[in-house]
Amino acid sequence: MSDLDYTRRFSLSNMEENKTRKVLSEVYTSLQEKGYNPINQIVGYILSEDPTYITNFNNARTLIRQLDRDELLQELVRYYLGV
Repeated sequence: MSDLDYTRRFSLSNMEENKTRKVLSEVYTSLQEKGYNPINQIVGYILSEDPTYITNFNNARTLIRQLDRDELLQELVRYYLGV
């Protein structure tokens, strides 16, 4: 069978997971440095999708808005369940 006889699959899931983790870590650090409770602020953002829960410090608000909220929730649940 030649290389032209099959379809190769490509997945961005690991790349997206790494991006999500990196963005969340940076946002967490920025919130912490500004004296906020990062968990409460991130949860507030996820529940409301109101970007004002996230500080502008270190471009954290811009970073978090790069993530789709549904995908962010899916990644969090996957991580929590270990799947």
